[in-house]
Amino acid sequence: MSTSHLNSKKSWLVYGFAILTYISAIAQRTSFGVAGLEATERFNANAQIMATFSVVQLVVYAGAQVPVGLLLDRFGPRILITTGAMLMTAGQAFLAISTNVPMGLVGRVMVGMGDAMVFVSVLKLLPLWFSGSRIPILTQLTGTFGQLGQLISIFPFHMILVARGWTPAFSVLSAFAFATLITTIAFVRNGDSWAHAKQGAGTHQGSRLLAALRQPGTRLGFWTHFSTAFMINTFMMTWGYPFLVQGQGIDSALASSLMSVFVVVAVLVGPLLGALTSRHPGKRSFFALGIIAGMVVMWAIVLLWPGQAPMWVLIILMVAVAAGGPASVIGFDFARTFNPPHLQGTATGVVNTGGFIGAFITIYVIGFIMDWAYKAGGSTGELYNLPAFRVALSFQLFMMVIGVSFMLIERGKARRFLAENG
Repeated sequence: MSTSHLNSKKSWLVYGFAILTYISAIAQRTSFGVAGLEATERFNANAQIMATFSVVQLVVYAGAQVPVGLLLDRFGPRILITTGAMLMTAGQAFLAISTNVPMGLVGRVMVGMGDAMVFVSVLKLLPLWFSGSRIPILTQLTGTFGQLGQLISIFPFHMILVARGWTPAFSVLSAFAFATLITTIAFVRNGDSWAHAKQGAGTHQGSRLLAALRQPGTRLGFWTHFSTAFMINTFMMTWGYPFLVQGQGIDSALASSLMSVFVVVAVLVGPLLGALTSRHPGKRSFFALGIIAGMVVMWAIVLLWPGQAPMWVLIILMVAVAAGGPASVIGFDFARTFNPPHLQGTATGVVNTGGFIGAFITIYVIGFIMDWAYKAGGSTGELYNLPAFRVALSFQLFMMVIGVSFMLIERGKARRFLAENG
């Protein structure tokens, strides 16, 4: 098999346009997080219904990961990225004209299905177009570049939403997704390595899934992704913006600006973690656990702070939570290094469910607690208030205990597997 195409100019062209679609996917995914207050008014929704919008999208996303991984190993990344862009285009267009909860949920389901196909497909492209130590670094850079989509939802999308309204804002996002559909069709290719990489992909899908799950690195990757990613997804997709505005009393424009901290942290931490995991693969779990400790400490400080926390504390909280995004990519590196090429798409799909399963459970339970606190107070005053947020957001710490416990169990199994197999 010729490898002359690896690390070539064409490699970077293919990767660049695949990344553009992933940037779009992140913008589509996080758009509802900054539209939460407008959606509450548009759909006349309570906290649980608002949480349901994000939960439905996340359930679809997480539920699609294993089928997407199986399809990815069989048909290749180009078809799945194209299909994902098509679904996101249709979903955001439908959401733009939605006037009630059922219509809005249909739009988010389509967005979730399309989003589910993109990231794992871009990761699958990397070993098809690049080689050597570039792959773990590019894996981190993929997550880093994708966070530019958050800037799109935080700034231009939110500005259009406030100035022009719901339909124009979501129509613009639909147009962006359509543009990436065209560029994917024109420029993204599987490459000459695809015929070799898909050898063994004809195996029965259930057998491939079981083979990936038997690898302790796949399971370690799942729990690493679960523990590092669910907090950032909870914050960015649903509860971060309302917490800052109505829990901490921050101006809505300032809150949107503060959420750009997540992008800055991703740009700074992502390449650093990529270099560290490439140079010290045996310490990957330690890097993830260190970042998890930072997230837990900062949430504990903010939730226990008497009254509204000062701005500098909130910024440090967002830095700590944002670092979970780059740390979650370590989970995909476990999947890649513990599985043969024909199982890597399936294993990556399994890993990618972790942070989203954790997030949809957390988002929904937080919404349930917020509504319970509101009813317990006689349904008077503000639905979103600091005392209710303190109780509801504490649920995240319980979820983290579960995630880290299983992460440590699977890390022990992975180390024993490596010792037994040299």
